[in-house]
Parts: sequence; structure tokens; C-alpha cells
Amino acid sequence: MPTYDYVCDGCGHEFELFQSISAPVEKKCPECKKNKLRRLFGTGAAVVFKGSGFYETDYRSESYKKGAQDAQKAKDSAQKAKDSATGDAKESKSKNDGASSGKSADNKSD
Repeated sequence: MPTYDYVCDGCGHEFELFQSISAPVEKKCPECKKNKLRRLFGTGAAVVFKGSGFYETDYRSESYKKGAQDAQKAKDSAQKAKDSATGDAKESKSKNDGASSGKSADNKSD
């Protein structure tokens, strides 16, 4: 629901009113109670219809798309590096665990 700007020609009171698009235009000023209120031209709902789609973001510039792809590639590379480092740490820990469990098994048999 959009916000509309109103002004009273009687007292000069200006305000914004949040109302439905299908709601009738207000006529009575809340300050002076006269029927001199008029709705100003404004952005209303502030929705931009661009091209044949519904959203402005559907039609991003090529430079924006390229930047977004580069950022995603960098994020993926960082995640792969983190995963490989974590995998190496887990592998070395499991080798150490195996070695220590082998020693304890030897100690128990003695």
C-alpha cells in the first residue's frame, strides 16, 4: 500500500497518509476540518516497472552482472580453500588418533 502526500488549501497543513490504491481521495483536513484537502503528485508506491518484467532488478546492467559473478567465484574459491584446509586437518587428526590408539592397544596387551 502506498503513502500519499496531502496538503490543505485552507490551513496549509501537509501530511502523508498510508492508504490503499483503491481508497478514495481524502477531502477533509484533520487539522482545520475543512473540505479543502488535496492529494499531491508523488511517487506513490515507488514501484518501478521497467521493460516487460515486474522488477527493476530483472534488468541489471552487464557490469553489475559481471561483478556479481566475480564475487561468487571469489566466494567459491575461498570456500574450497577452507574446505581443503579443514579436510587436511581432519585427515592428520585421524592419522594421529590411529597412531595413539595403536599405542594404547600395545600397552594394554603388555
